[in-house]
Amino acid sequence: MSSSDDIRVVVGVDFGTTYSGFAYAHKSNPNDVQVYDFWKGLHGGWFKTPTVINYDDSCANVMSWGLSALATKPRGRSLRPSSKPIELFKLHLLKRGTTSLPDALNYKDVIKDYLKELGNYIRRRVKSHWHSLDFDSQVIIVITVPAEFDDNAIETMSECAIGANLVKEENIERNLKFTTEPEAAAINSISSLRNEYLLKSGDLFMVVDCGGGTVDLTTRELLDEDKLSEITVRAGDNCGSCYVDQAFIEFLDSKIGSSTIDILKENHYVNLQYIVQDFCTTTKIFFTGREDDFLAYYLNLDEYEPIKKCITGEEKEKLEADEWLIEAKFDDVKEMFDPVIERIFTLIRGQLEQLKRLKKDISLMLLVGGFSESEYLQDRIRGEFSSEVPNISVPKNPVTSVMKGAVKFGLSEEVVESRVLNWTYGTCVVRKWLPTDPLSYKLPNGYVKVFEKFGEEGYGAPIKLNSKVIKDFKSFSLTQRKINIDMYVTKSLDAKYIGDPEIKLLRKFQLELPELDSYEDIEDITISFILKFGRVGMSAIAENKNTGHECKVTFKYDFDLV
Repeated sequence: MSSSDDIRVVVGVDFGTTYSGFAYAHKSNPNDVQVYDFWKGLHGGWFKTPTVINYDDSCANVMSWGLSALATKPRGRSLRPSSKPIELFKLHLLKRGTTSLPDALNYKDVIKDYLKELGNYIRRRVKSHWHSLDFDSQVIIVITVPAEFDDNAIETMSECAIGANLVKEENIERNLKFTTEPEAAAINSISSLRNEYLLKSGDLFMVVDCGGGTVDLTTRELLDEDKLSEITVRAGDNCGSCYVDQAFIEFLDSKIGSSTIDILKENHYVNLQYIVQDFCTTTKIFFTGREDDFLAYYLNLDEYEPIKKCITGEEKEKLEADEWLIEAKFDDVKEMFDPVIERIFTLIRGQLEQLKRLKKDISLMLLVGGFSESEYLQDRIRGEFSSEVPNISVPKNPVTSVMKGAVKFGLSEEVVESRVLNWTYGTCVVRKWLPTDPLSYKLPNGYVKVFEKFGEEGYGAPIKLNSKVIKDFKSFSLTQRKINIDMYVTKSLDAKYIGDPEIKLLRKFQLELPELDSYEDIEDITISFILKFGRVGMSAIAENKNTGHECKVTFKYDFDLV
């Protein structure tokens, strides 16, 4: 394996819910971060391609991806149900708000297949610039993830990156990195914080990354030497721009009927998809919230015969009277935006409330991500929070902030001095039940299972990058080949017992032990279990404390954190 000194290029991958893209830079010229902007089917200047993929009828082969998987105007034709494009599949990693997949597909396989197609673009672009580069050993891939991704979701992303051949499994510790989307945007903004926004060391700023599927927030302190520390627990929710699209579909539902919408989703998806695209490009992106410059959206169903044939009952009578024309007025479109924006407000208020408890104020709020380009969203946020935040701004090309920041993080991870833990981590310890313990937790053998923290730091505490917690374990017998460690997490400050609803099982670790020849050897064998915190995604290793040799660590991560 090559050393980190052999790294030549860093690629930042923004694998988004609705759009994806990448940027890259050579280590010798870190200020020259290039964003790829010439996707198939799009002219230059488009920084991302749709996160959409389409399979053949058997779901065994990828037929198209990106823009080519989206619908062009159907002219009355439709796709078979098994051939409809698959969208929003990244949301399966968040365990909520997901879309259904064909029975033959697992969401991990869909992510792998999409990343493989994206990876082919990355390899070609990097190799076209640096012909002699060994991609597998001399390139770092930095993948951005939503702020609310837990350790298991990040582990799944690692698995998918290997399966997509973005990185080799044997190089994963060195060649694959993760950073959160708002953190990457914060890193990308460092140069402008001092020069454009006139921030100084010690000033705090908030990044609100408004993407297609998720909105993610982080609050950071600008430090000396242009480093950053995290101040609050980062937050995120499924309230990106695609939820305005879903509200538009609900508006159509009110006009053509729920049964018709269901039929369209199942049998004429391409027609429905194209209508949503048309609404976005003609109305959604231009909506300002000012009625005097609003142009109503009209949908002429005469252009969509498959839809007309599905409509029955009162909806059909009403549409026939309106000559098959559906109009979305100003209030209709405003109602599509407002519930989504209110959820974004809730996230921002959550960050501001944390700051109040810490008795801190912020100097700047940066809105980044594709949804932040919405003039209506900008005006609503300024109107709601300008009394608390002196400067609310949108940088140039906010859609590229995350990609470029990911590259800068890969070039110098030291830019992040500390992060705030989103969980308190611990394990299960069995001890004798005491009269002060709840009777309901008393086991038949007179013992009780309690939650023991790994280290002093816990939920909400700042922790240095790559901080370590070490736990030592010993073998009990000559025949013991494995040690099982159940790891639990909680956001509660008071949870004490395994079984408390606030405590969730995160992962089951298994350490392999060396073979022993005699009982005397048992006393000499101590296994150190080492957890690395402070990174985006926890990592664990184990080693024989006496020999220094690493022990194999395996884990299962099938548990949902809710």
